Amino acid sequence: RVEMSRLPSLTDIAAYRIIKDHVADLEPEILHGHGAKGGAFARLCSGRNGPKAIYTPHGGSLHYSATSPVGAAFLGLERLLKRRTSGFVFVAEFERDAYRAKVGPVTCPQTIVHNGVADHELVPVALRPDAADFVFMGELRELKGVDMVIKGLAELNTKRLATAVIAGTGALEQNLRTLAQTYGIEDQIKFVGLQPARKAFAMGRVLILPSRAESFPYAVLEGMGAAKPIITTNVGGIPEMFGEQASSLLPPDDAAAVSAAMEQAMTDGAALVSQAETLHARAGKLFSLDRMVQGVCEFYSAILQEKPHPAPSSLGASRAENSA
Repeated sequence: RVEMSRLPSLTDIAAYRIIKDHVADLEPEILHGHGAKGGAFARLCSGRNGPKAIYTPHGGSLHYSATSPVGAAFLGLERLLKRRTSGFVFVAEFERDAYRAKVGPVTCPQTIVHNGVADHELVPVALRPDAADFVFMGELRELKGVDMVIKGLAELNTKRLATAVIAGTGALEQNLRTLAQTYGIEDQIKFVGLQPARKAFAMGRVLILPSRAESFPYAVLEGMGAAKPIITTNVGGIPEMFGEQASSLLPPDDAAAVSAAMEQAMTDGAALVSQAETLHARAGKLFSLDRMVQGVCEFYSAILQEKPHPAPSSLGASRAENSA
């Protein structure tokens, strides 16, 4: 393992040297980089006589606007690194389309391989006796919309008592605690820190993930696998996950919509429970770990044989194939 920060920093120079030396020792045929920084290292460590570089963006640079100085810099680097890329494995049609729109056409082999979950993650999770009404699981950062959970819960508590568990850590934790105190609902929200996904799922009846931006988030996919009722937003690849159920997704950054969905879940949750059963079956059929691994390995084989990979097939609202 090589320590590195999320954003570019001077420590990346040392990390690059360590990775490059490790690659030289291993002599792999393929380097597969995940995320903007992993993808950059993989491509910088590849070359004409070295391994072939595969890149999976996972949002990263694609979350930035080209009109911002930071976004322009990151997307400019993506364009430069594209020349060193042997193939792309996108985790969602959304991600592929975002790359094309912000970076440019993909001129090398590409495929879509959706993230997948293992068989044991497709077993419904039983609730704890002290389960809250709602549970959020994920990193405590602005992108994840955790403040929407607090604002929605505050509005709901003006009408009825409702509780939530926040499972995760991140830079915004203290700000979120302060926000809960500002709304006077600190006793209705429990911060439990980083938890394994299935342990967190047992802590709340409804999984709530009101993200402002996503790629193909495992938190939602694992929630589907656990048969959790889910309140989430119409961003990234989530509509691809939900398929015909995508009409239930909320607009991002809309506290009123979040609060209304939370109230509906508490007053008449039958529709959400029924949807959870449908999404659970969909996860088992379309988003298994075996299917993901097969899709990635087939693409590796095609890259090594220097054959064009078949164009992605379509699945319901979207689909092709996938990677983690």
